[in-house]
Amino acid sequence: MTKDTTAWFASWFDTPFYHILYKDRDYDEAQLFMDNLTQYLNIPEGGTILDLACGKGRHSVYLNSLGYDVTGADLSENSIAHAKQFENDSLHFKVHDMCQPFGKRFDAVFNLFTSFGYFEQEADNLKTIQAIQADLNETGFGVIDFMNSDYVIDNLVPEETKTVDGIDFNLKRYVKDGYIIKEIAFTHEDEDYNYQERVRAFTLADFEALFEKAGVYLLDVFGDYKLRKFDNKTSERLIMIFK
Repeated sequence: MTKDTTAWFASWFDTPFYHILYKDRDYDEAQLFMDNLTQYLNIPEGGTILDLACGKGRHSVYLNSLGYDVTGADLSENSIAHAKQFENDSLHFKVHDMCQPFGKRFDAVFNLFTSFGYFEQEADNLKTIQAIQADLNETGFGVIDFMNSDYVIDNLVPEETKTVDGIDFNLKRYVKDGYIIKEIAFTHEDEDYNYQERVRAFTLADFEALFEKAGVYLLDVFGDYKLRKFDNKTSERLIMIFK
């Protein structure tokens, strides 16, 4: 039996297999990024941060440990249910569609680790940027941490198999119709699974066009988690600060 769930981000992110495949992500590096970013933005102690597309809340928890009042929001009900165990007086989690304003103003809104560009409808990408801007207070900053699409495409590994927790994940990567696509196939307990990740191959120029449409001002662009200058060919990340 094959379970085909290619309507992807609403289902793939809600499975335990997503978290198994990506369990070895470098969280020390991610925490260093949060340290650098909050210091650069000079967010006041006790300042409010919206972690948009927060997943299971690991980074929200870390930001909260730095002394910030953090709200984590994600479309995945399973991820938010998991994250709620970490809640306290200054850490909260909520199921939320990031295309819509949250309805509260923050000192910063973070959209981290390529949690953008999933939508089939171009309008939803614009709506997300507009929603982020609507959720910023007068002195607040928006941050989108995206992949550097040009670098990713230049270094794409077409096929590989990753074995994690005894599961052989067969991965295929390619570019089609402006999307970077990853097909994920594996077998678990005699059942075959097929998932797909599809992310728009947005470039800095694409974001600049979206920001202009949204009336958003791009303030700074960085190319890695140490906040070094962005280089189109060599930077792994595209980190944009705006308001």
